[in-house]
Amino acid sequence: MPDLYKNESIWPIGFRLVSEEKQVGRWSTLSWSIEDVELHEEQRAAESHVLPLELFRDERSDYRFNLSSRDPHLFIVCEEENEQLKPVHITAAQSVASSYMDGDYQVLHITTPLPVQAWMEAFIGRHGELIEGGRKKCKNRKGKGRSSGK
Repeated sequence: MPDLYKNESIWPIGFRLVSEEKQVGRWSTLSWSIEDVELHEEQRAAESHVLPLELFRDERSDYRFNLSSRDPHLFIVCEEENEQLKPVHITAAQSVASSYMDGDYQVLHITTPLPVQAWMEAFIGRHGELIEGGRKKCKNRKGKGRSSGK
C-alpha cells in the first residue's frame, strides 16, 4: 500500500482491535472492540491497523445523516482470519457499512472524533449538500409520455 497523506478527502485513522472472551449460555465467544483511536497525518505501509477514511461526493447524504445523529460513528469493516479480525475498510457512510453485514464481515463502530466531524462538515461545505431524489412528476401531463402512443 502506498503512503497516504491527509487531504480534503482522505484521513488515515489508526486504532487497535481488542478481543474479550464472553460467555453466551454454554458457549464462549470473542467480543471485539476498538481502542486507542489515533488521527494520523499520513499512513505508512508498515503500520498495522491504520486505514484511510476516504470521503466520496456521492455519499454526502450519508455523511449528513451520520453527522446529524445524536452520536456520529465511523464504521470499521473486518473479516475473520484464523479466529482474528482483520480490518479491511473504514467508512462514515452507514449504508456502505450495512452492505458488508450481509456477507462474512463483522462491522464495528466508534464515535467519530470531533476533528473528523469538522473535516467531514468542511468536505460537505466544499462540495455542497447532495440532494437525493428522482425526477419530478408533473400532475398535469396526461398523455404526454412516451408510452401514451401519441
